[in-house]
Amino acid sequence: MAGIYIHIPFCRKRCHYCDFFKTTDLSQKARLLAGLKTELESRASEMASEEINTIYLGGGTPSVLSIDELHDLLKTIRQNYLVSAEVEITLEANPDDLNQTLLSTLKKIGFNRLSMGIQSFSEADLKLMNRRHSVVQAFHSVEWAKKAGFANISIDLIYGLPDQTLEEWERNVRIAVELDVQHISAYNLTYHEGTVFYDQLKKGILKELPDELSIQQFELLIRILKEAGFEHYEISNFCKPGLYSQHNSSYWKSKKYLGIGPSAHSFDFNSRRWNVSSISRYLDGLENNRPYSETEILTEQDRYNDFIITGLRTKWGILKDDIQAKFPLKYFTHFQKLEEKYIKSGHIVNTSGIVCLSQEGMYISDKITEDFMVVSKHL
Repeated sequence: MAGIYIHIPFCRKRCHYCDFFKTTDLSQKARLLAGLKTELESRASEMASEEINTIYLGGGTPSVLSIDELHDLLKTIRQNYLVSAEVEITLEANPDDLNQTLLSTLKKIGFNRLSMGIQSFSEADLKLMNRRHSVVQAFHSVEWAKKAGFANISIDLIYGLPDQTLEEWERNVRIAVELDVQHISAYNLTYHEGTVFYDQLKKGILKELPDELSIQQFELLIRILKEAGFEHYEISNFCKPGLYSQHNSSYWKSKKYLGIGPSAHSFDFNSRRWNVSSISRYLDGLENNRPYSETEILTEQDRYNDFIITGLRTKWGILKDDIQAKFPLKYFTHFQKLEEKYIKSGHIVNTSGIVCLSQEGMYISDKITEDFMVVSKHL
């Protein structure tokens, strides 16, 4: 079982918080789509023995593509790869790109999951973030998707926005619940270097929300969604029972995946590969048989660290027996020492040999993960 990710780097407008590779210049769209097809065809041998069970179009904003363009990409995959009959096919979309006719056609050509970048149900928040849709458009997009037959709809929300009160965030969460979607991803705002928000923060135009308030917002999110019947299966992700994002879960469970497009990453257990974050260099490589990616062969230490980073994020946690089976004893000894420390502090729990973050541990997950990782070559 494996997955395919296709990066569509086009956006009609730049959101002030986003640091993903993207451009608002759509002039090379046709040429890039030809390049994506070329890469899909040329790399099919890497998945020759694999059944594809997830296909994910992310970005950027994949919903800027036309139905014919999207259909063409899916046909290219089906012509070159062994695609499961139960494949999950996700499209990331902006609410203002969607309408009833488009959504019905998306369903007909094979998409069975939508991931909508709603981010907030406050017009003021949307304006602050430089989003291009309105609250009304967000409501309509979910309603139309349901009418089109989509039974697996995910929406993204952001908390920890400047000056966002607990009451404002609660309103967002309760509206999300009332929309009766199957999946909610909620992310604490991060100020990434190179974004408008980062520059505004450094200039004093924006002020970070106090950590205490961000934690309160996270606690409220967990409580409300739990009461509404959602499973909290990864730090930032919640779903109705069993309706996990199969594609993202494959990342966290260290399954093989192929990344297509500029800046896309691939993983095959023994190596990581990433394409150049430049449309021109990516296309030049494909069109002239020149390198357009880099590859890193994973060391034993790299594989252990990946195991820690991905496993601790999820409700499935880390099975200690797997550490003993997959890595030399020194890694298990290192893990056990840190486990004892964080069990005593209440930040992790061990249930029948499975180690997971507690709710308190999720608040400092980055620090805990960093501690569990091995950074010295002389463990």
